[in-house]
Amino acid sequence: MALFVFNSASKMVSSPFVILHCILICVTLHCNNLAEAQMNPRPNIVLILTDDLDVSIGGMIPLVKTKKLIGDAGITFTNTFVASPLCCPSRASILTGKYPHNHHVVNNTLEGNCSSTAWQKTQEPETFPAFLQKHGIYQTFFAGKYLNEYGNKKSGGVEHVPPGWDHWFALERNSKYYNYTLSVNGRAQRHGQNYSEDYLTDVLANISIDFLENKSNRRPFFMMVSTPAPHSPWTAAPQYENNFPNIKAPRDPNFNVHGKDKHWLIRQAKTPMTNSSVEFLDNAYRKRWRTLLSVDDLVEKVVRKLEVRGELSKTYLIFTSDNGYHTGQFSLPMDKRQLYEFDIRVPLLVRGPNIKPNQTSPLLIANVDLGPTILDIAGYSVNETQMDGMSFLPIMTGKGNSSTWRSDVLVEYEGEGSNISDPACPLLGPGVSECFPDCVCEDSYNNTYACVRTVAQAANLQYCEFDDNEVFVEVYNLTADPFQLSNIAKSIDQEVLEKMNHRLMMLQSCSGQSCRTPGVYDSQFRFDPRLMFSSLVPHRNKRRQTLK
Repeated sequence: MALFVFNSASKMVSSPFVILHCILICVTLHCNNLAEAQMNPRPNIVLILTDDLDVSIGGMIPLVKTKKLIGDAGITFTNTFVASPLCCPSRASILTGKYPHNHHVVNNTLEGNCSSTAWQKTQEPETFPAFLQKHGIYQTFFAGKYLNEYGNKKSGGVEHVPPGWDHWFALERNSKYYNYTLSVNGRAQRHGQNYSEDYLTDVLANISIDFLENKSNRRPFFMMVSTPAPHSPWTAAPQYENNFPNIKAPRDPNFNVHGKDKHWLIRQAKTPMTNSSVEFLDNAYRKRWRTLLSVDDLVEKVVRKLEVRGELSKTYLIFTSDNGYHTGQFSLPMDKRQLYEFDIRVPLLVRGPNIKPNQTSPLLIANVDLGPTILDIAGYSVNETQMDGMSFLPIMTGKGNSSTWRSDVLVEYEGEGSNISDPACPLLGPGVSECFPDCVCEDSYNNTYACVRTVAQAANLQYCEFDDNEVFVEVYNLTADPFQLSNIAKSIDQEVLEKMNHRLMMLQSCSGQSCRTPGVYDSQFRFDPRLMFSSLVPHRNKRRQTLK
């Protein structure tokens, strides 16, 4: 029997038999996947990702229901860090399980590889949702903010649906609460400013509930909900607009103080801040909390829907953020991007099958671990991927050995600046960005750094090197100095500096398994001084421009 026929123009075309044969193959594969899903039932997974939610300056306080329904019902990790304290690089690390030097997303612009065509071709096919979809067991759902430049017409617009997603409801560009566009499976859906129809956090909650009600009950699901809150413009739902009238940003020891021994970008901040700056950041702090009340409602709706459907007991729920935030620390008005705890530390709460309630873990987690952990929950191994992170599922379920858990992670950031001087702040010169009216700037080209963040029984340490003309180094003992007031780079033992520099170079060139090797404070760490460079030379920023 011929499988192909030729038309009058002598072009080969498929016969009906070929089409039928392909349909039978697809049906067979689908049936096999359904059969496997039913014979070996796997848990459902929900990942709720917030935008700019800190944990160091009180960001979790208004999330009362979230803490009760996820944290108290499972485990709270108190030492969770991001691979980069900026939205797009951090989100890329969550999706790929890779550090920024491996996924190559360095900032929130197309030029920085944020949702660029290069990202779409090289990294999106390797994300953990793409892995799940490829194996056909899980049905996948996404709603909310994806990457900051998603929807840019230069990289496919909202018509582009990344591999890995069966149901796609993604926000065009950056976080908003009203007057935005969603990509609904590749078709634009525009929203206005009617609260009942358009308030984005509530829209995401409603879409999520619709998915839970209408999905297939024959296959497990992975659902990712990515809220705009508490990112600017901090627009609260009407019913929450007047909450927290007296709340102010916390006056911790590092609030409104001069970072005298820190990188020049921190030292340029004006101390004390002006009254108008303090008033502005206090107001922003209140507004951030107000937006989070709708996130709390969303979490409650999802949990209750799972409960009503009888699916809560077989579902893992993960709650976290893409980066932290600061409001007045070291006299920096407000932003993220810095190497300090308030920007790199994020909340991580998980509940699910075999996780005992009311647990707290101090073990060191990185957001590059989320992908490997979700794949592990789904029944797959990180060794089947190119991911840099590791699964913390055994830690959550009590099957892992906490004494042999990793002791350090890598944090990377590539600074951004303008090629021209800000007309309002000419004395600062070119190369700075994110400047406030009083000429305090939150970023610069040479605010490019890499850090080893260590949490071990013998040390709670942060070691950072800047890619600038002086190769500035900052080191903090977080046990003695939790607010990072004193840079001990010049007083710490030289041998520790050399080992940390060596470890930093290793991590900045690591990939996959080599990112999971023992750290300086692991008993298995091996230090060979012959591998040291003649001077401290961090990973170079190819786009850096000479500054102060």
